[in-house]
Amino acid sequence: MNTLLTISGLGVFCLIAEIFNLRKLLIPVAIIGLLAILGLTISEFNIPSSHYNNMIVVNRFSVSFSSLFIVLTIFLIALSGDFYKEHQSKLSDYVAIKIFLLAGAVAMVSFGNLAMFFIGIEVLSISLYILAASKRLEVNSNEAGMKYFLLGSFASGIILFGICLIYGATGYFNIDEIFQLSQGAGIPVWFPIGLTLIIIGMLFKIAAAPFHFWAPDVYEGAPSITTALMSTLAKVVAMATLYKLIQGMVPAIPTIFENIIVVISVLTMSVGNLMALRQNNVKRMLAFSGISHAGFMLMALLSLSSAAGTLLYYTTAYALAGIAAFAVIILVTKNKDNEDIINFNGLGKTNPLMAAILTASLLSMAGIPIFSGFFAKFSLFTNTIESGYLFVVIAGVINSIVSIGYYFKLIIAMYTKDAAETPSATPFVYYFTAVIAIILNIAIGVFPNTILNLLSA
Repeated sequence: MNTLLTISGLGVFCLIAEIFNLRKLLIPVAIIGLLAILGLTISEFNIPSSHYNNMIVVNRFSVSFSSLFIVLTIFLIALSGDFYKEHQSKLSDYVAIKIFLLAGAVAMVSFGNLAMFFIGIEVLSISLYILAASKRLEVNSNEAGMKYFLLGSFASGIILFGICLIYGATGYFNIDEIFQLSQGAGIPVWFPIGLTLIIIGMLFKIAAAPFHFWAPDVYEGAPSITTALMSTLAKVVAMATLYKLIQGMVPAIPTIFENIIVVISVLTMSVGNLMALRQNNVKRMLAFSGISHAGFMLMALLSLSSAAGTLLYYTTAYALAGIAAFAVIILVTKNKDNEDIINFNGLGKTNPLMAAILTASLLSMAGIPIFSGFFAKFSLFTNTIESGYLFVVIAGVINSIVSIGYYFKLIIAMYTKDAAETPSATPFVYYFTAVIAIILNIAIGVFPNTILNLLSA
């Protein structure tokens, strides 16, 4: 609860800062504030589970994921200073929206009541709609914002309908009460129907097939820093929330639900990777890559009782690699008309450090040792095999091999082709963000138990 209040207060400060013309202090103060909030959040890790009128629940799950979200937001705000330097009058708005989005993200993993869950998802979604369409003079950005708004609104409506059916079946919005009633006999048939609708809405939010069709166009049309936010923070928030929803409302997933999850997981991995092979636009390629990773994350639902730590590790590894990759992508394409692979030709010669970081990020996403992406997939596969779903693991291994094809297409362009033009000087913030993110990625790959065991107690 303290985390949610302080984040909201920081967001209000960012709006007020514009009134007093404190733009130069905005980014540093926001980052320092988020670091302080991170410390406050971590300090609650070993405190017994706290319930605030059953609306907010503070426990190890919520603290761990909230800490991850705060770290990702720090990286995104650090990049915002240079990205929005041509729009200084709107800087406070963009930073405040990202911080309010973080408040929605924290609410989504800390809820103890379906009303708070829905408030959180709407705060996050509305922030994303605004950011996706924030380049109002560009047709692609307007298209991305409108498409995401319309489809996201339908998804939110489906989630709300599901919540209403669950309330009608149980008489409660409280997760603990719903969990108790779901174990009893004679629960009305619209309870599983309501749960199904909520899951469908959340599958849209994580861009799982067949609800993925919006992602490539929105990722390509949105400003690059918004794409980075959607690809990392928004995706892992939605996945963690889906996991908590299912774990919190039912003691075990019925067999028919597990079979559906198997189909969706394999389909999502396959569609994402096969479509990514055909892309020449890096943002579209990473959009389909993100779809495939959503398929991997869904495997955590097959071992619901034991996969919380694995899911935290996988989302952390994926998000850190994504932040590092997008720091390089934003740098390379910020003065370009498009984000095609040709823009990365010769980057290994013109900017060896950033090329190495992008290479490391892509190798982590592909699941290559020593990067944390390898250990994340290994842990996920181990849990899935123990749950009896060897077929899904085989599909995951095949898809991991396929993903190497399009990741190496970008790596080959950086190291084997000549650059078309001489690059300009690189602002320090890009080096700082990319280096720190990839170092953290490698660190948790070298010491995976530091994350994997956080939620095991």
